[in-house]
Amino acid sequence: MTKPSETAANEPVNNSTVVEIRKFGDAIGIVLPEEFLARLELAEGDRLMVIEQPDRGLKLRRYDDTHARGLEIARDMFKTYANTLRALAK
Repeated sequence: MTKPSETAANEPVNNSTVVEIRKFGDAIGIVLPEEFLARLELAEGDRLMVIEQPDRGLKLRRYDDTHARGLEIARDMFKTYANTLRALAK
């Protein structure tokens, strides 16, 4: 039997952790438990991308410069060719 963190990449992992939003000086953030960070191979200073979900949820992903640059290029292309894309969608 495999542990949830050992499942195949295409299978959902059913690990959930409840965290609390806290104030740190003039900032607000969340504290992730050590075992959670270890399991996901995250450390202090790592960058995460926060993705807003339609159900008022959040999704955290490891920040990837290449992926972020690709998204920026796609957004620019959508703005530049908005009229053309609208016409093609008809």
